[in-house]
Amino acid sequence: MKQLLFFFLMMTLFLSTKAQTDNKIIIGRIDSIQSTILNEKRKIWIYVPGDGALDIYAKKHYPVVYLLDGDGHFSSVVGMIQQLSTVNGNMICPEMIVVAIPNTDRTRDLTPTHIDVDPPYMDSASSKTSGGGEKFISFIEKELMPYIESNYPTEPYKMLIGHSFGGLTVMQTFVHHTNLFNSYICIDPSMWWDKQTLLKETKMVLKDKNFQGTSLFLGIANTMQDGMNINKVINDTTSDTRHIRSILKLKSYFEQSKQNGLKFNSKYYNEDSHGSVPLITEYDALHFIFNFYPLKLTQKDFTDTSTALLDKFEKHFSTISKKMGYKVKLPEDQINGMGYEALGGKHFKKAERFFKYNIETYPESFNVYDSMGDYYDATGDKPNAIKYYEKALSIKDNPDTRKKVKILQEKK
Repeated sequence: MKQLLFFFLMMTLFLSTKAQTDNKIIIGRIDSIQSTILNEKRKIWIYVPGDGALDIYAKKHYPVVYLLDGDGHFSSVVGMIQQLSTVNGNMICPEMIVVAIPNTDRTRDLTPTHIDVDPPYMDSASSKTSGGGEKFISFIEKELMPYIESNYPTEPYKMLIGHSFGGLTVMQTFVHHTNLFNSYICIDPSMWWDKQTLLKETKMVLKDKNFQGTSLFLGIANTMQDGMNINKVINDTTSDTRHIRSILKLKSYFEQSKQNGLKFNSKYYNEDSHGSVPLITEYDALHFIFNFYPLKLTQKDFTDTSTALLDKFEKHFSTISKKMGYKVKLPEDQINGMGYEALGGKHFKKAERFFKYNIETYPESFNVYDSMGDYYDATGDKPNAIKYYEKALSIKDNPDTRKKVKILQEKK
């Protein structure tokens, strides 16, 4: 157990260290893109895992989360993904790039159709520019996504998250542009919009379309007045309950269409309002969508001196790769850490297997050859130690590695 705790402690310290740069904790950057489709310049807030980390590992590529109402949810979503994707969080989900899209004209971009008025929710002034949803989705598909994929280290897997009007856009995209994203998190969506036009379209599409390979999680807030409950509200006809009634209808349509292959789940949050529900929905949704991702490890896995632990990792990541739709590699830093843990315990065959795996998987990395040099140095094979140190130096100069070569050459 001490070995297990030591490993998790070291990984926690490493992850804490790499988040800090020059006495500042930085979680992202602001980028921008000139949109021809929207005829305006759009700012985007970007989080890339490992930005500012020690540059000793091979460059990783990541799935991408596209986040609507981005300036309002960026910090919480980034923090949650950081926590749930680490060893310390038991790797509930993968590390992911977050692309947050702040609003310029929220009603224009996040509504599917134009309306003039819709009391008590919308008056003529607030609905004046409504109905630009298709153009906004086209901006995401044809301009934003290609820009992100050209300028950031992305993998093919994509997720869309939206709340309220953003949830309405999630449903518009899901219904009419299903394959644009692999998974969707829809949070208390405004399905009442335009006399529930999109809600009616959704009902028909769910019956006829194949959603195999797509996931959606629906979060529902308690927006009812005192005295009303989830059972009574179904039969209510007042405007006060139109929002939640439309979402409950949406939930029922999903549940009636289990034949379409969609991976679906929903949850009603009795203790959360429309404003507080995004955080807990996103947390539950990441657990549901990536329920295949966590790997349960025991004390025996770490104390076993054989190579069974790496076999277990490889088998698990093979399953993850099938679910994600691309080859997901075991993380270089974690495999490296487990290799050193085995080396410290003088489990040399186990250590060698970890280090060799990293060389096979990340041949472009300086670190993997330096680590293998440390392995040969520890086992007394000085010629091979020098060989691998020099291979590391051919990829990237490093004073510590040069020092190790010099010491070995002087001893030789």
